[in-house]
Amino acid sequence: MNALAQHIVSWLQEYARTANMNGWVVGVSGGIDSAVTSTLCAETGLPTCVVEMPIHQHPSQVSRAQAHMQALEARFENVSRARVDLTTVYDGLVAALPEADDASGGLALANSRARLRMTTLYALAAQRRALVAGTGNKVEDFGVGFYTKYGDGGVDLSPIADLVKTEVFALGAALGVGQEILDAPPTDGLWGDDRTDEDQLGATYPELEWAMANTDADSSAWTERQREVMAVYTRLNRANQHKMNPIPVCLIPDHLRA
Repeated sequence: MNALAQHIVSWLQEYARTANMNGWVVGVSGGIDSAVTSTLCAETGLPTCVVEMPIHQHPSQVSRAQAHMQALEARFENVSRARVDLTTVYDGLVAALPEADDASGGLALANSRARLRMTTLYALAAQRRALVAGTGNKVEDFGVGFYTKYGDGGVDLSPIADLVKTEVFALGAALGVGQEILDAPPTDGLWGDDRTDEDQLGATYPELEWAMANTDADSSAWTERQREVMAVYTRLNRANQHKMNPIPVCLIPDHLRA
């Protein structure tokens, strides 16, 4: 295990000890972020439950998730697997909701998938006296806000949220994550097809990492593409501040208190 992985594993171990909790529950999607997070949790030696939660999932995502979970279980005695197929639950929610024009273009229901998964992870965590480990990276969590509020953003702690995506890929390679996951284009898995994060965001993760690091830089020498990427990053960052900032609290002045 390299020094970065050891640092995160030690941080996880100390957090669990301080919180007096038994271990981890991690949702596994077949992508690099959840693969790295689940491997780091397994490396702590604490009980680690890795969970697959398909909802009309694309077959390639299912196969990658299952292969990773099987590999972890074979490698670590402290790892167990769970599969909770949420497809019928999701379909029931869709059927129960009143008919309405979806101005979000389907995003409202896509986000509902993430929230059903969050509910499932916390139910499993409560059964095990475990913590839900988040799988978000720095660009998603603090750059463009590419996650679902109270969905994949609803976690107990975030082991890799100070790493940008390229760092997560490098750490995944060092941890022995399967080549199929290392080669797969990143996707949020919320749409039931194979659309990628780049398709949705309009920029690659390396491009967004560049933008995140250069928000205050001199733009006079930027290429046309760099200007486009910065515009994408700025738009998403501004639009998603409601996710990234603490929930506003209406403060009551003393003179209005009984």
